[in-house]
Amino acid sequence: MMKRGGRDSDRNSSEEGTAEKSKKLRTTNEHSQTCDWGNLLQDIILQVFKYLPLLDRAHASQVCRNWNQVDSSKESAEAACDILSQLVNCSLKTLGLFSTARPSFMDLPKSHFISALTVVFVNSKSLSSLKIDDTPVDDPSLKVLVANNSDTLKLLKMSSCPHVSPAGILCVADQCHGLRELALNYHLLSDELLLALSSEKHVRLEHLRIDVVSENPGQTHFHTIQKSSWDAFIRHSPKVNLVMYFFLYEEEFDPFFRYEIPATHLYFGRSVSKDVLGRVGMTCPRLVELVVCANGLRPLDEELIRIAERCKNLSAIGLGECEVSCSAFVEFVKMCGGRLSQLSIMEEVLIPDQKYSLEQIHWEVSKHLGRVWFPDMMPTW
Repeated sequence: MMKRGGRDSDRNSSEEGTAEKSKKLRTTNEHSQTCDWGNLLQDIILQVFKYLPLLDRAHASQVCRNWNQVDSSKESAEAACDILSQLVNCSLKTLGLFSTARPSFMDLPKSHFISALTVVFVNSKSLSSLKIDDTPVDDPSLKVLVANNSDTLKLLKMSSCPHVSPAGILCVADQCHGLRELALNYHLLSDELLLALSSEKHVRLEHLRIDVVSENPGQTHFHTIQKSSWDAFIRHSPKVNLVMYFFLYEEEFDPFFRYEIPATHLYFGRSVSKDVLGRVGMTCPRLVELVVCANGLRPLDEELIRIAERCKNLSAIGLGECEVSCSAFVEFVKMCGGRLSQLSIMEEVLIPDQKYSLEQIHWEVSKHLGRVWFPDMMPTW
């Protein structure tokens, strides 16, 4: 009886222990759910981040979106400037100021950023690649860059730099004759800049990216580049990739595609009219890639056929919120043939007609492409 009672007592103690552990586990889980580290106030996270080394801070910023936004705040931009200011005995060849969530360099005092960047420009005598998008860099700082790195600079990316003037970027083109890649906003593009890039002293440009954005600070209208300037530019650099990103409203397109330009890649991030796309087919014979985010509800049959007829190098096209009849699309693919290495068309773009249904079109397109092709499907989740 004593043994049986002992076993019962042991079992009761074990059950009580298990229940106690389960209670503690539930309490811990509840506490964990209420204390979500990802939902901590940004001020608290920032205070923690200040004690982390730079590499650990970079790793922490990848944990979740909230932490990434904190690490990409004004404080992170200030930390980056502090690091630049300390590079007095370091000669860099490549410098890129960027982040997955775009650091707030524009929120810093302009003088603080410029003084930090100038340290690098003065001490780095062989800088070849510079990426300073979305920063308050200005004309005087570019002159310092040119004075110390004109013989070595090959790549410069500086879109969304509102304190730089056309004269500032012209100084770079005039002195940095080895520049091969350049990215900038359209408000910095000028006839003088294209002619400077086309001078006999200048090497042939390989890549020119132009962002045409209506929200540029102080932008009231878009100027026109002379056809003669484009002609001189393409004669000097016949193999250049001219990439243009357009983020304009319909009424702002008037100065563009009025005469032939050497664009090779066109991306329309907003709705673009049938008229503009029709002008693209008439004025961009070097076109290699075309991406249209949206157009509206007017079929682009004639415009696509015109592009296929005149743009003999077209090898990639993407259409978003547009409409094209199935017959016109098949004719477009037939005219372009197997050179269409990238063909991204949403199924909703294609309008069935008397000749082709949606079920038939992929067979016909695949035949002319020489490979299996299907339209892209909108995710259902």
